Amino acid sequence: MAPDPGRMRLRFAARAVLGIAPAVVACGLAGHSLVGAVTGGLAALLALFTVTDATVRGQAVTTALLPAVGLPVLAAAAELHDHPVARGLTFLAVIGAGVYARRWGPRGHSLGVFAFMTFFVAQFLHATTDRLPELYAAVLLSVAVAATVRFGLWCYERRLPPAPVPAPPGGTGLARVTTRQAIQATAGAGFALVVGQLVSGERWYWAVGATWWIFVNTTSRGETLVRGFRRVLGTVIGIGLGLVVAVPLQGAAVPTAVLLAACVFGIFYTAAVSYTWMMLCVTLLAELLYGLLGVLQPGLLALRLAETGVGAVGALLAVLFVLPITTHTVTDAWIQRALRCVHACTAEAAARLAGAESADPARRVAELEQLLGRVRLSVAPLVHPLNPMLGRKRRARRVLALLDDCARQIRGLVAVAADPEASHDARLAAACRQVEAAVEALTGGTDGALTVVADRPSVTEPALAHLHGLERALAELATPLRTPSGSPLVGA
Repeated sequence: MAPDPGRMRLRFAARAVLGIAPAVVACGLAGHSLVGAVTGGLAALLALFTVTDATVRGQAVTTALLPAVGLPVLAAAAELHDHPVARGLTFLAVIGAGVYARRWGPRGHSLGVFAFMTFFVAQFLHATTDRLPELYAAVLLSVAVAATVRFGLWCYERRLPPAPVPAPPGGTGLARVTTRQAIQATAGAGFALVVGQLVSGERWYWAVGATWWIFVNTTSRGETLVRGFRRVLGTVIGIGLGLVVAVPLQGAAVPTAVLLAACVFGIFYTAAVSYTWMMLCVTLLAELLYGLLGVLQPGLLALRLAETGVGAVGALLAVLFVLPITTHTVTDAWIQRALRCVHACTAEAAARLAGAESADPARRVAELEQLLGRVRLSVAPLVHPLNPMLGRKRRARRVLALLDDCARQIRGLVAVAADPEASHDARLAAACRQVEAAVEALTGGTDGALTVVADRPSVTEPALAHLHGLERALAELATPLRTPSGSPLVGA
């Protein structure tokens, strides 16, 4: 039911099914076994899901690099299959490197996820060295088929402006978020690996996988805790659905194939709006695959829930006790970046209205939408229904509402600027200076205090009206962002 502007999520999910299905068929036609076809299907899914570069060319380069990262990891996993200690240490090294690679942006993130999942899939399918040639061929073939669909048959991104992806917060050494997260994820996965082995010597990797995926697309401890809760909830619901759907099927080929396609669609369609729904689809997909492999039974589902719980506890302990990254630190950084982008949008739109053809406010609006998405993610722990701190919850909701108001005013201003008939009003320069002053006061650029702007006389110039509305929203942000005592939005 979530909004889907431009039907982007629908396109994303439909293309995923159309990319993964022929990859699996191609593996079958090439004579690969069921294990090879499953490996190929998962490789195609990852190639379509994890690659998020801003440009089509960047996406193509990252996709081409996936096998270069995945195949050596697959070889290592197969070689160490019968050496538990070396296998575990190598898996932890892959996890640490995969998380650390996020410092290089979307490409590093994609390659890190693919490396981790390649090792994970090798455990899932009990890959050994004698299967390596088949698995190599399946990965290469499936990535090629997925790339053909993504960049050839249905490349809808070519008709869209590049989507800017906000870089993670910077810093050096242990002050860098990606460095701290790499250490946290490795520590949490180490706990999950050891305890997961005690729970099940055969399915221990489920616990490690749960820890890894809880850390994906999170930064602060609050985000990680909320994501862990949602992962467990999605797994519980998925297991309940699996008892009703997957277990009775017992791997029947045709209905299982149809449900697998539905699960793939669900994963891609819900990923951007609900981690719980996505995990429900992931859990059901795993159950259907185990049904195809002939090992699905209720006891296995109970074991999966237990291992998921172990992984969630590992992530919880890591974010609380290993180089914790506070929710306030991350939230404040994203809010400040969003506010600076508001000013940049305003300046670009004003320049466009003044006749500067090189000004491109639309690009800035896309960047602002991405930054606001990161703000919502970082503030999610504060607005979560289980958050007992009602005062901070109210303040967080007020901040989100005012930032959304800023975005609406910016979109209206940019729409006016795009009108070739719009003329420059001399009052725009003064209004832009007011917006700049408001942003500087909120981001610490000045020591002045902000007050709510009094109602201005109504204006007939649309651009000026949007600027006045923007100035008012920025002034009102001062109250929830700063309490009278000067404490931050979310505390330490």
